[in-house]
Amino acid sequence: MEVLPHRVPQFPRPVAVAEELHFGRAAERVGIAQPPLSRAIQQLERRLGVPLLTRNRRGVRLTSAGEVLLHEGRAALDATTAAVRRARRAGGAGDREGGGERLVLAVKAGASHDLLHALLDAYAAEPGAAGIEVLPSGTCEQGEMLRDGRADVALMHAPFNSLAGFDSEELRTEGQIAVLPAGHPLAARGSLSLAEVGGIPGLPLARWARHGTYPPGPGPEIHDQTQLAQLIALGRTVAVFPESARAWLWAEHAAVPLRDAPPVVTHIAWPAHSRSLALAGLVRTATRL
Repeated sequence: MEVLPHRVPQFPRPVAVAEELHFGRAAERVGIAQPPLSRAIQQLERRLGVPLLTRNRRGVRLTSAGEVLLHEGRAALDATTAAVRRARRAGGAGDREGGGERLVLAVKAGASHDLLHALLDAYAAEPGAAGIEVLPSGTCEQGEMLRDGRADVALMHAPFNSLAGFDSEELRTEGQIAVLPAGHPLAARGSLSLAEVGGIPGLPLARWARHGTYPPGPGPEIHDQTQLAQLIALGRTVAVFPESARAWLWAEHAAVPLRDAPPVVTHIAWPAHSRSLALAGLVRTATRL
């Protein structure tokens, strides 16, 4: 089990209160009694010289200063957690093969399938290559995984992923396809528009979670690629993917190009402050593909 710090000075307790907006729940979350937690918040407010919370009979609310501390405190906790995770991987902690640096590569499930295979094979052939753990993610989760240290590097796709705050190299540009049941009448078309795909009777668009929330719509909530593949094969949904997704399609699927979809640009991205030599080697390999 991964070991992470339980306390970072000044930040976990205020963040817990700010997120819960309830001293009882926050105290239970951080593992202390409510009175010491209340005193700790009051001491922090006196030290900062500004109120962080407003307290009344209706409950607890954040002040503007409290909103800022919540935002900055989350960032500080993510940075500390990320540093611990990456340090442990760099030292080989938890490596069943007996040590050595390990890199975690976050990828969107089903995307850049052939590129990922080529990258892993090419990097494995490099002298002194680190171990690579591939971590599939949902839609737009790669950035969050980089920020909190669950991943060291990611394959990200513009315009869907934001590359803000990361260093990156562009690897490939491709079109998009609609993935439909093979027997559907539209599967025989040479191309489709986004409007057509979004309005197919009885075949609603699949919905992936973004930041833990599913967008509204009649389509099924998708949890993983296998579930999506089965629902498409059963004629229950349709999905939009980069062209490279053809590599994992089943015989029960059909892929139709989307003529008005924006191109998808795949980048390899990593935290701007990274000093990992193994990561630098992986990026060099990716740019040579």
